[in-house]
Amino acid sequence: MIGYYITAFVSTFIVTALAARLLIPKLRSMKLGQKILDVGPRWHKSKEGTPTMGGLSFIAAALIVFIPFAVYLVSKGVDGVDRMAIVMLMATANGAVGIVDDLTKFKNHRNEGLTASQKYLLQLICAGLFLAAMKLTGNLSETLYIPYVGVELDLGIIYYILSILLITGIVNSVNLTDGIDGLASTVTLAVAAFFSVAAFSLSALPEAIIAAITLGCCLGFLVYNFYPARVFMGDTGSLFLGGLVIGMAYMINNPLIIVIVGIIYIIEALSVMIQVTYFKLTHGKRFFKMAPIHHHFEKCGWSELKIVGVFALVTVIAGAAAYFGL
Repeated sequence: MIGYYITAFVSTFIVTALAARLLIPKLRSMKLGQKILDVGPRWHKSKEGTPTMGGLSFIAAALIVFIPFAVYLVSKGVDGVDRMAIVMLMATANGAVGIVDDLTKFKNHRNEGLTASQKYLLQLICAGLFLAAMKLTGNLSETLYIPYVGVELDLGIIYYILSILLITGIVNSVNLTDGIDGLASTVTLAVAAFFSVAAFSLSALPEAIIAAITLGCCLGFLVYNFYPARVFMGDTGSLFLGGLVIGMAYMINNPLIIVIVGIIYIIEALSVMIQVTYFKLTHGKRFFKMAPIHHHFEKCGWSELKIVGVFALVTVIAGAAAYFGL
């Protein structure tokens, strides 16, 4: 099992790093550079024009590594390859939504792509098809496992409603986390490390392979995305990573575990909701200096490296805590 894991991780890391290296000048020549809103931190203006849609590099790498692995494991009669394929398809579908969103931004010549309703509708479809495929292949039940207490709740149709909300919520939360150099990549790297440990604890090879691929995607992309970033993943990459992390939670039949190990994603999303609600209730006042919360810390004087380091450490600690909820 460890041999498969290392091979998947190293292969994805190498392919991602090489693909990103080749992609960056191509994105630059196509003038697919990041647009920076005036409402953001003023020092972010220096990032304007940095190539975006770099997530294409690790989506390609993930598929290049996954497909031969899946074929090989099927030939060996390994159980669970269908789960791997469904998660990879769901993540790729979300990545495709990100591609459309990013391209729409360039078409409109501003940092606004699909409308919120358009994006959410497409994400609802992705989530619904994922749940249907998992159910039809016998990889999903309506029983919700509660971490730590070990209680299983048979929720029936309510399970699917909650799952739709959880899946789309996590995918969008990962997207919100991608706001400064290397943040989403580093946090998701730590989340993937947790799922790697979980997979080995459960002796679950398919889950280990997906975790290894996710780890390789993040680390390979960080070569060019770490501060100062030479490329951004765009919605293309963040929505793909969001699909992978929530997919891994469903693969181990413990979807709520993502709320613990992915606490940074949750905090980022909550900060936006708190900011918007407070702004409306107080007729223009702000709870945070800026949301998502990583921008609040920027405006408090934290460097991007400090924010990434602290958020990554919080994720590692959350992962250690989540381990006891398996």
